[in-house]
Amino acid sequence: MEYKGFDVNFGLKNKVAIVTGGLSGIGEAIADLYIKKGAKVAIFDVKKDTAEETKEKYGEAAIGLTVDVTQKLQIEAAIKIVMDTYSKIDLLVNSAGIALLDDAENLSEEYWDKTFAINVKGSFLVAQAVGKILIKSGGGKIINMASQAALVALDNHVAYCASKGAIVSMTKVLAYEWAQYNINVNCISPTVILTELGKKAWAGQAGEDMKKQIPAGRFGYPDEVAACALFLASDGSSLMTGENMVLDGGYTVK
Repeated sequence: MEYKGFDVNFGLKNKVAIVTGGLSGIGEAIADLYIKKGAKVAIFDVKKDTAEETKEKYGEAAIGLTVDVTQKLQIEAAIKIVMDTYSKIDLLVNSAGIALLDDAENLSEEYWDKTFAINVKGSFLVAQAVGKILIKSGGGKIINMASQAALVALDNHVAYCASKGAIVSMTKVLAYEWAQYNINVNCISPTVILTELGKKAWAGQAGEDMKKQIPAGRFGYPDEVAACALFLASDGSSLMTGENMVLDGGYTVK
């Protein structure tokens, strides 16, 4: 592939991005930053009022589509709307996910299945559908959301850790198979991020104890993950594929 340089401001002007789970948490922060950098964004979210909420927040800069990422037909229908609206897709961020926690002895089959359906199957189905378009169009970038839980054991996180480990492995295979089509596939592995859910889950002593295990001494913020996703979406990361960008304040270096 010919090297053409890149915008040193990591601009995304004229790019079209799909962001799953884009109405809350990390996905919302990524959608916000991509739009600020000039991209048009299609937000896939399971919320019934995704279209209305997206239009109210972003106006003409984005479209919102109600999509259950575990349902292939819903994904394909939504992607058709994106193509009809913007005529192309350049970027995908798989940010939709779930964390259902319990110890390994008592974790229910329902929790295991739902975790893998959303975190792994959902990410793959969207990546597969978008990948087919990128192969035909000459390339693009796919960013999957993994976690520090992919790299280390966390108490009560057996399904979540296993699902995020699967994301890292899936990312590597997609990167290997699709590099020939000028498609970069990478993932991001954050530590605890202070989304609204993160703030509630790690409030009080549990959060203080967790922060003591992080060399940087703090949790992360959604816009810090968005900054990593911006780099991976930009032309500046064109030689980077199959990698797991760890954003954990040093938690996993121990």
